[in-house]
Amino acid sequence: MSDNPLENDPARDARIKERAYHLWEADGSPHGRHAEYWERASELIGMEGSAGFGQLPNPATLPGADPNRTEPVEEAFLQENLGEFPGRFADQGEAQPTPMSRPEARAKLAEDHETGAAGLAADAPANAPAAKPARASRARKPTAKS
Repeated sequence: MSDNPLENDPARDARIKERAYHLWEADGSPHGRHAEYWERASELIGMEGSAGFGQLPNPATLPGADPNRTEPVEEAFLQENLGEFPGRFADQGEAQPTPMSRPEARAKLAEDHETGAAGLAADAPANAPAAKPARASRARKPTAKS
């Protein structure tokens, strides 16, 4: 059995053929789509065969390693500045990391409401008459037609 997926390997081809058949059956045995199922099966077999490649072993899981004495996977100082990009016009640093408490939120809402109401009053002309409140219209009784 060869590790190279580009070489012709009868054992690998047999696994792909079996997987493609199971995928084909699971989809209701559609006619004329054998190439699609062969491709999907070969990708799945390839992923299963190379699941651990490119990954370094975790030093804490090696035999005889003391988990308390091994180095961490990544340095803690890397977490200090995630999401902050000085000199860029991004909103990433402006968001609050935790929500405000209810008293703080109420105080901010009251402050925004006061500044908003003051801003509206400042926009109105001084000699303009006050607007009359709208009256509710009366409902009319339906008339009976003979």
